[in-house]
Amino acid sequence: MDRNGFRGERLKNARLFRGITLSELAERTGISKQSISQYENGSTPDIQRVIVMAHELEFPPEYFLQEDSCKTVTEVTYFRSLATATKMSRTSQSIKLEYVAKMFEILAQYVSFPTLNLPEVEFTGSDDEFDDAGQKAMQEEIESIALKVREHWHLDLAPIKDIQLILEENGIIVTGFDTKDGKIDAFSQRTLIDDGDVFFVAVALGEKPKGRIFFDMAHELGHILLHPWSESLDLISKEEFKMRETQANMFASAFLLPRESFLQEIQAYPTDLNYYLHLKKRWNCSMQAMIYRAHQLGAITDNQYQYMMRQVSKKGWRTKEPGDTPYFLNENIFQGAIDVLFEAEYLNPATLLRLFKKYGVTLYAQDIEELLHLRKDTLKVESDSPRIIQLKRPTMEVNNAESKKQED
Repeated sequence: MDRNGFRGERLKNARLFRGITLSELAERTGISKQSISQYENGSTPDIQRVIVMAHELEFPPEYFLQEDSCKTVTEVTYFRSLATATKMSRTSQSIKLEYVAKMFEILAQYVSFPTLNLPEVEFTGSDDEFDDAGQKAMQEEIESIALKVREHWHLDLAPIKDIQLILEENGIIVTGFDTKDGKIDAFSQRTLIDDGDVFFVAVALGEKPKGRIFFDMAHELGHILLHPWSESLDLISKEEFKMRETQANMFASAFLLPRESFLQEIQAYPTDLNYYLHLKKRWNCSMQAMIYRAHQLGAITDNQYQYMMRQVSKKGWRTKEPGDTPYFLNENIFQGAIDVLFEAEYLNPATLLRLFKKYGVTLYAQDIEELLHLRKDTLKVESDSPRIIQLKRPTMEVNNAESKKQED
């Protein structure tokens, strides 16, 4: 390893990737906070310190000595998160998704991914607060856009069975992630690769049921279609961001539960919670999302909506509805791409890891499997060393001893 090649920005990236502060890394390594800050900003540590920091951050030591040669340019990241989600948590997940984009760029040299296929949409809605008339106009515009997307993707008005597959077929890359604090539901990111836009959607894994994950993906699709991607979200106010979240929720409801077909479905029993429990399996949406949609479409009154939501709370269904079980993503487009490459013997786990390393994505196989949401041990490298120990053939003495033992 070449000491002169130490790159401080990659030390900072690795630290933020793991979601830990300068103080925490200092405490774990026994290296002062001031020294680590200097290393991140251009000073060169001795090799022993590089190894110690690499060990604590769970990165290969050579990661810190390489240049990142991928050409991806990450733009805005939209987070669907709780207000209490920390900036560190959001930064950590954003950096992880950047690595997903880099690996997509590398794999795209070998496989043809679906091209981005989005309808032309011009959303005129504002981030400002609206009066009732403005809210209604915005709702109608979003309803129209959701219907346009279904038409563009040749979907009818029936329930969506697999939103992940639909997004991937139309060039939107989906992956899963795990957060330490559980306060981020999903996020989306636009990345410029080879002069073209690629959108990535990451959804939280864990205990979330199918309805919530479907809604999260539809919500992120709403951001992709409705909102600007050329500005920093740090420059907009909390109120403006809250309005964008509301708009993305409106889109998700309209896309997953189309007005015409959903109204027909609920008109017989619009206030019956048991009926919504039945519909939940068919529409792949939570009961609460469907009740909200029924109210939004005027199928139930304000009083009926409030009563039904009180009943949901009384039954303890706010956080976990009947039938909720953890939902797992399907094998995604990355697993498919890597399987094709391995089956065709273009690459194998060892050569793929070396290829990633060549472009500066020097991560351990376990991290790559988690980032790309791959099957466990997809990238397990089998030993190709020749076997130099062989079993002996039984000797005559052993054979005679066994025969005598059987006679006795």
